[in-house]
Amino acid sequence: MAKNVVRIDSELEELIPNYIENRHKDIKNMTEALAKGDFDTVRLLGHSMKGSGASYGFDEISVIGKKLEEAAKAKDQAGIPGLIQELSDYVNNLEVVYE
Repeated sequence: MAKNVVRIDSELEELIPNYIENRHKDIKNMTEALAKGDFDTVRLLGHSMKGSGASYGFDEISVIGKKLEEAAKAKDQAGIPGLIQELSDYVNNLEVVYE
């Protein structure tokens, strides 16, 4: 799988590792929430990512977060796992370049 190269302002360098680690936690939490039918947690986490992704320079995280939020609102049990996987693939293949 190709790397997702993202160019980030060097002023954010200290914050990025924690931000990415929190996305890994979100993936785990959303997977667990979905297994319990807890769409509200998926919706809230998606909403948070929608707002924060672009702020840190990760526009794709914002896009996926929006899709997750919308899917959770619709209680799309079948579609959410694919979106969680999309987020996981993106985060696991990130290559951050600081400028």
